[in-house]
Amino acid sequence: MSADVVTRFAPSPTGYLHIGGARTALFNWLYARGRGGKFLLRIEDTDRARSNPEATAAILHGMAWLGLDHDGDVISQFERADRHAEVANEMLAAGKAFKCFATQDEIEAFREAARAEGKSTLYRSPWRDADASTHPDLPYVIRVRAPEGGTMVIRDEVQGDVKIGHDQLDDMILLRSDGTPVYMLAVVVDDHDMGVTHVIRGDDHLSNAARQMMVYEAMGWEVPVFAHIPLIHGPDGKKLSKRHGALGAQEYQLMGYPAAGMRNYLARLGWSHGDDEFFSDAQAKEWFDLDGIGKSPARFDTKKLEHLCGQHIASADNAALQQELLEFLSARADEPLTDPKILLLSAAMACLKERAKTFPELLEKAEFILADRPIVPDQKASKALDSVSRGILHALTPHLQNASWTRDALETVTADFAEANGTKFGKMAGPLRAALSGRAVTPSVFDMLLVLGKDESLARILDAANHNG
Repeated sequence: MSADVVTRFAPSPTGYLHIGGARTALFNWLYARGRGGKFLLRIEDTDRARSNPEATAAILHGMAWLGLDHDGDVISQFERADRHAEVANEMLAAGKAFKCFATQDEIEAFREAARAEGKSTLYRSPWRDADASTHPDLPYVIRVRAPEGGTMVIRDEVQGDVKIGHDQLDDMILLRSDGTPVYMLAVVVDDHDMGVTHVIRGDDHLSNAARQMMVYEAMGWEVPVFAHIPLIHGPDGKKLSKRHGALGAQEYQLMGYPAAGMRNYLARLGWSHGDDEFFSDAQAKEWFDLDGIGKSPARFDTKKLEHLCGQHIASADNAALQQELLEFLSARADEPLTDPKILLLSAAMACLKERAKTFPELLEKAEFILADRPIVPDQKASKALDSVSRGILHALTPHLQNASWTRDALETVTADFAEANGTKFGKMAGPLRAALSGRAVTPSVFDMLLVLGKDESLARILDAANHNG
């Protein structure tokens, strides 16, 4: 069975890939990839007024950044309209659907009367049992023949068995009078034709499942495994929305969160594996299962996201991390780094990635590489370069000039100099940081000296020692 798993992500192209959608895509991707199955992508673009190519591009970009690769071509729901209509006509021919000639005015009059009498406004068409010989030569819609009496049971891997009385279902329109299919029909036909075995989606779709089940049952098609996952809430416990800040996957990329950290955090939003918080993609694929999804909404917590991202940056392969950092700069439309700077970045990556939670934090620590002489210290670093500190740098320079450029040698030279001058290395570290990087928060002084090399380091230290600002 495992190799036959097929999941899908089916966003509407009406905006960016928001965090809830990204998590839905991730859950589908993990479930399929962990079982050697297929993960498909379908763009639900039947709403022509609201669909736009920019939104489709944003969704594809967000998924590419998150590393959620899909199998096969991207499927356009709109382009399959003829197939959807074909199924509606099959249901019509089999007596599972019927032609309805009721006008909007008639339907509204029915609803008003029902409201006045305190009855259900769900529309059961008077045409459902009409003889074809009585059909007028007028425009019509095709409606499904909703089941009467009894209960529909939606078996859901997250919500359990959800029961809905057939009296709560209307004779849903399948094809409009202009021959275009409705979304509810299109979803079912596409999922069936694509061989989707598991429908993992937000629990705001749970009410749709009952209406979609009518199509499955009418066609005699196998119903996929449903898993309706709780929505994501903001820190205030309300449904995540624009008022909570950045919501698009692209925005999180531009804020400098690493994709692996984002995947890890999104996986933990509503799903758990014991007490595990930090894990790799390989572990997530191995562990992810539907029974680990909770029923309660998850709360988005930026601090937890940053903490996990810091762990992923610290444990990342240096070359892969550098590549993602360069992609971040490109996404932000920053000026590309020169080859010499990229080489220095490679040499420094091991000392840059410790305790950086985002790429902007990592770049802040990399300022000693990115800056060119003469180094202009920021306000904090300037305070470490008073006349006494500059005197210390002057006196230290000949000792550094005669040192062999290894960590042990540099540590010995600076420790001996501090002792000879009745001070501690800590007192010298601030001025050295300011001289080498122009910043107060940096990697260790020795890391910077080794990455920059002897000539550049000494030139920067002399610049600072001789500066009278």
